[in-house]
Amino acid sequence: MSESPISWPILEYDPNPHAIVEPQPSLPAAPVPKRAVMCFFQEVLEGLRAQRRLRVIGQLKSEIGPNPLYLLEEEENEPVLVLHPGVGAPLAAGFLEEIIALGVRKVMVCGGCGALTPKITAGHVIVVTAAVRDEGTSYHYLPPAREVIADPQAVAALVAALEYHKVPYRLGKTWTTDGLYRETVTRRARRVAEGCLVVEMEAAALMAVARFRGVPLGQVLYGGDLVIPEGWDRREWYRRGSDRERLFWLTVEAVRRL
Repeated sequence: MSESPISWPILEYDPNPHAIVEPQPSLPAAPVPKRAVMCFFQEVLEGLRAQRRLRVIGQLKSEIGPNPLYLLEEEENEPVLVLHPGVGAPLAAGFLEEIIALGVRKVMVCGGCGALTPKITAGHVIVVTAAVRDEGTSYHYLPPAREVIADPQAVAALVAALEYHKVPYRLGKTWTTDGLYRETVTRRARRVAEGCLVVEMEAAALMAVARFRGVPLGQVLYGGDLVIPEGWDRREWYRRGSDRERLFWLTVEAVRRL
């Protein structure tokens, strides 16, 4: 006799806000701002640190080593906490939990993604409106459902920043997956049929954690590699340094608008 899906562990949602292990990060050396940007572009963060535009005030830890917490301070603007989210839904969700525990109350995320259609050109900006939950982490934070919807105020703040600077963008749904080497032709076709423009590994989990904790969070992506049945094309996504830094600064502006 086959099991009913309702008996599968991933669907055993528990709404209890208290867990056996709670996030308890070490306190940074400076007060933590209420606003934060989680930026996937490591070279951008390292470059800004070298320019002394980012100041290390603490760190989060995992088995891959320390993850710096940066303070972005600019004249006439309130400071913003900046950090790399790590890679993959579980680590990104854990780091988000920890900065919320430190006092962060508004979050924006910028990163890259795989395009599921050639219409999303390399470098094209996508504001995430929803994410298909094809990963495991979000199911620990929200009841089972196909999608998680982005916070509308966060989406509006991102759109306002992009339109102010006349940056072309698209609003769209993303496919969040844990299986970067299991993006098959059939699964891609299903995601495209339900409206996904892009694929990545963290958005659904980040939005789920933020909703569970009552913190608005928005995410903006830029088109990277092309994931289509005719063949994968990396499109030199990792060489688009100027696009990545510009997207970081737009995200900083957006979190200040939130």
